[in-house]
Amino acid sequence: MKKNISLIFLITIVSILSGCANNKGTNTVIKEEIYALGTVIQIQIYDGDEDKAKKAIEESAKRIQEIENKMTVNQEKSEVIQINENSGKNFVQISPDTFYVIEKAKHYSDLTEGAFDLTIEPIVKLWGIGTEHARVPKQEEIDDLLDLVDYKDVILDKNTQQVKLNKKGQAIDLGAIAKGYTGDEVKKILKENGIKTAFVNLGGNVVTLGSKLDGSPWRIGVQNPLDERGKHIAVIEVVDETIVTSGNYERYFMENGKRYHHIIDPKTGYPAEAGIISSTIVTDASIDADALSTSVYVLGLEKGMALIESLENVEAVIVTEDKKIYVTSGLKDRFKLENEEFQLAN
Repeated sequence: MKKNISLIFLITIVSILSGCANNKGTNTVIKEEIYALGTVIQIQIYDGDEDKAKKAIEESAKRIQEIENKMTVNQEKSEVIQINENSGKNFVQISPDTFYVIEKAKHYSDLTEGAFDLTIEPIVKLWGIGTEHARVPKQEEIDDLLDLVDYKDVILDKNTQQVKLNKKGQAIDLGAIAKGYTGDEVKKILKENGIKTAFVNLGGNVVTLGSKLDGSPWRIGVQNPLDERGKHIAVIEVVDETIVTSGNYERYFMENGKRYHHIIDPKTGYPAEAGIISSTIVTDASIDADALSTSVYVLGLEKGMALIESLENVEAVIVTEDKKIYVTSGLKDRFKLENEEFQLAN
């Protein structure tokens, strides 16, 4: 007998709002939660072959850990840490994984003229947002480090897969792009194992494989940036796509009544204040969505919309401080506003 499976994920950025009807006569759902990349990663596979699904999850978990070990700045050692420790001195030999992600990060740094900048780590570390050491630095502390933030100082040697930072004290942070790459790699593994329907949530970076089992699109809810986790303001329909949102509610601390969030503007060294409180990207590759959601948040409405409209197969939803929502042209037919406090502005 065919059964409906209702799904509700109360996650950091988005929540899936409707169920899957399994046309194979089984409601087998293989679920796994993995803690990595500083977040809880959920993998849910809809397949009657339990052994196949478990194998895919095991391979995914191994791959996730492998990527984290190479790209983290929060452990004692990694390839990224090795690059940072050799800043201003030596080229560092790294794996194709890390080289690819750094190359992508530099591409988006260039594309956004530094609104996204992979050398932001010294400023991120100074603020400490998301740690017990979070504080508002003195202006002179920020000024002293801003000279180190310049993606043009990342030198890539594609032939040898080596990377060097030009100035001593510079440091790379891949936190705004590595989760996206991980999502793409998990999806690749699931497909290689013959999985056709799956939902992956990497702490809010959502990756969908195929459509729901009944052939209908996944319905993803966009988090209300002014409300508690799991409260959505709108729904987006997607098939075999990824959705990533950046918002000022993700990691922040309060001081003297002011919210200081974790999305740093590389040009000022302060949390970005471009009038946006949430930026959501919908596209095919999670690595692109990850970088672009941060980029748009820093760029602001006008420049952010212009950037996304200039890119093929990339769509966006931008929420501004005055509770207005802006949706790119290619997404309007798949977007439904469900909160009367917000106004669709275009």
